[in-house]
Amino acid sequence: MFNYLIWLFILLCSSTADENSVRDADIFPSSPEIERGSTLKLYCSLGKRYTPHRNASHIIWKLNHELIAQENYNIVNETVSSVTIHNFTYSKAHVKCFMKYLDEEQLLVHTEVESGLPPDTPRNISCTFYFNTKLTCTWNSGRETYLMTNYTLYRKMMSEGGVFCCESKTESCSFHHPDTPYSSSSCFQVKAENILGEAFSDCVPIRMENIVKLDPPEILSVKRITDIKQLLTVTWKMPEKIISSKKFFCQIQYRNLYSNSSEIVTVPLNSGEKTGSCNLTGLWDSTEYSVAVRCISVGSMFWSEWSRRKSASTEEKAPSEKVDFWRVIESSPSAESRFVHLLWKPLNDFPPSGRILGYKIQYFPENDAALKRTNFSMSKNISLLLNEEAYIISVTAYNSAGYSPEAVLRIPSTNEKTSQIIETVRTFTTKEEVVVEWTASEAEVTQYIVEWYEELEANPFDRSWQYVTNSTVWKTKKKNFKPFICYNISVYPLYGNTVVAPYSIQTYVQEKKPSEGPVADTGIPGKNEVTIKWKEISKDKRNGFLSNYTIFYKPEDGKELNETVNSDVLQYRLKSLKSDTQYTVYIMASNEAGGTSGEPKTFKTLKFDKEDILFIALPIGLSMLSLLGIWIMCILKKNMFKKVCWPDIPNPVGSIAVGWPLDRSMNNSFLEKGIPEDKPIDSEDLSVLEYYFPEGSQEGSLLINCERHVSEYTDINTKVMVIGDRKRLYNEENEVAKCFSSSMPYIITDQDNRSQMHSALIPVKESQPTEMLEDDLCESQETSITKEENDNEEVLKLEDSSERAPFNPYLKNSVKTREFLISEHSKKEINSQSTVLPPFQQDVAGQSYVTLDMFRPATAH
Repeated sequence: MFNYLIWLFILLCSSTADENSVRDADIFPSSPEIERGSTLKLYCSLGKRYTPHRNASHIIWKLNHELIAQENYNIVNETVSSVTIHNFTYSKAHVKCFMKYLDEEQLLVHTEVESGLPPDTPRNISCTFYFNTKLTCTWNSGRETYLMTNYTLYRKMMSEGGVFCCESKTESCSFHHPDTPYSSSSCFQVKAENILGEAFSDCVPIRMENIVKLDPPEILSVKRITDIKQLLTVTWKMPEKIISSKKFFCQIQYRNLYSNSSEIVTVPLNSGEKTGSCNLTGLWDSTEYSVAVRCISVGSMFWSEWSRRKSASTEEKAPSEKVDFWRVIESSPSAESRFVHLLWKPLNDFPPSGRILGYKIQYFPENDAALKRTNFSMSKNISLLLNEEAYIISVTAYNSAGYSPEAVLRIPSTNEKTSQIIETVRTFTTKEEVVVEWTASEAEVTQYIVEWYEELEANPFDRSWQYVTNSTVWKTKKKNFKPFICYNISVYPLYGNTVVAPYSIQTYVQEKKPSEGPVADTGIPGKNEVTIKWKEISKDKRNGFLSNYTIFYKPEDGKELNETVNSDVLQYRLKSLKSDTQYTVYIMASNEAGGTSGEPKTFKTLKFDKEDILFIALPIGLSMLSLLGIWIMCILKKNMFKKVCWPDIPNPVGSIAVGWPLDRSMNNSFLEKGIPEDKPIDSEDLSVLEYYFPEGSQEGSLLINCERHVSEYTDINTKVMVIGDRKRLYNEENEVAKCFSSSMPYIITDQDNRSQMHSALIPVKESQPTEMLEDDLCESQETSITKEENDNEEVLKLEDSSERAPFNPYLKNSVKTREFLISEHSKKEINSQSTVLPPFQQDVAGQSYVTLDMFRPATAH
């Protein structure tokens, strides 16, 4: 309270000081330290620059970032404001003074406040005397003060008198030479003080000889004695700064490098001895040991620190255990030689026999021991090139003391076959182990070799193996296998030194889903199906045994479908697909841990498949072949088709009608005059044109026979016409027309008389179309062609059944002719109108002639 009054007085004085000597704002006291839980009171003073517009009433206070309530403010005068904070429990906090004016806050000044506790009484004082070096004491300061606390150590010498002191800010303090005189008895006291108070410990008496701690000794040597087994001798030197009148004890600590535990031997030393020695017995042969020494003065409670360590090995002996070795026989294309790889493990006898200098390998053919060969190796493997014979191989380890017992294996010959003794092998994993179990068909087999290695490991020297005796179960730590890697595990039965046929399996100790998925190859899609192919995932990315493949496929805007196949299937045909549709397909490879999908691929089915194209192309092809066949046939048979459909019309230039007598031509012409259309035709008026053929002409005979037949038929029709209707007459004469040939003789007439010739034809049928007549004629032509092919035979038949007729030169080129029926009246008219034609000229063009094409049936009335 008195201090606060003093600070208040100073502030009041500063308010009346010169304006230039006063700061803009100040806070008092600055950086106070108070007892935790007490009341804090601070003052904030404004400078002259803030007045007269602002005064102490505009000052506000904040503790850290929180506004302090107005009731804790106090206005001392116009420029000084104070704040009171009760029960201050912060270990450290900031109190800030602000000017609030026109709703704006301006920081004027702030200070840091710390709270703590007064020091507690120090206790548990202990000291250590490093002879003629230093004297160090430590104590317990009690509770935490949270404030800066200073300690002072006092050493009061009881017999000699005098006080030595040292200061420290921690719980330890040391006196250094020469302030460390040796005294039989001293008293030690500690004072602790801070801004809140001070405290003194009791003065504790301590005898110096009880707190002496020597410097660590120095080991001079650790060595073995020749021809003495299991023994090492240790020699050390004592420190120079010791109390010469005191006796000492020293401890020798030793341990071998294969053990974490150590042994200690205690050895006494007299006060005058500067060195010490000790024999360590009962040690392991050929074993290296590490040794350290420490000493203590008699009556003292502190051992010296351990000396630096030194190591040495005991006397060696020959290895007592066989070498654990295995062989890997490499397959060779040559039957005369093969490589045999030998590999072995370091000797694991315990305690070890000593440092192994190397290995001796001996081998010889089983049937000829005289051919023994010897190799030496410093490594743990070797490769031998052997022939096809069976060999005996032995391996021994050696050190400076001798050789180990021989380990022997028999290498079978290349053509040797052994029986399968092991029937089944299975493997499984537990939380910490890998277990392999097997069954054997022969119970007398008591020793087996379990071999394991990574499937993708090509180096034979990286294989692992272990001998199993009197058991068909083998266990090992799971850490001996890598996760997600496929291992080959083989179990070999062993008869003495002969290894027989193994049983092998594969296993994963831990699986995860494949690292990548298969890539689909869609190939060439069909209309409703596609064959999906893919390649096997590489073994290093399977991470487990593949159980199946799943093919996922999805059409555009459709539902995703899938098909699952076994892991040995590498292609699958998707059926029942939509035609002309785009699909997305991807494949997932799965194992027990999960599945991984490959990259998706797209394909589009065809609109037509081969069958559709075949069904479309086949008719077209057949049609084209048919047309081609018809075309070829037309080319080959064009003459026949020409005769049938386009017969040759005889050229009148070559006709012999030019030789006819002129009077006969005039008399036999039926074109004497025209016949009126409105005049009825009587049967009595009808006449028949006469034909003239040379005597003995076949054409004449053939035509006469046909004409008789026509004449008989025409007589019957004439009678019918008289008593019947016109339709009946047409039907009967139509039958006669069929006998007419299309090859008619030429009739020479004037060009002007052609119309009369047309009207002179007897009406046959009013409604019969010309096409029907042409069909009949074509039929007759076909018959004529057939008869022409068998010309001789048919002509003979006709000659037998016919009579001779006068030769008509006009019908020279015809075998039969058309009969024209005209009335007598019409005949007279034609004769009256006919003109004399000039004689026919042979081989002269431009002559008038009439052919069948110029005639057409007249309409009957």
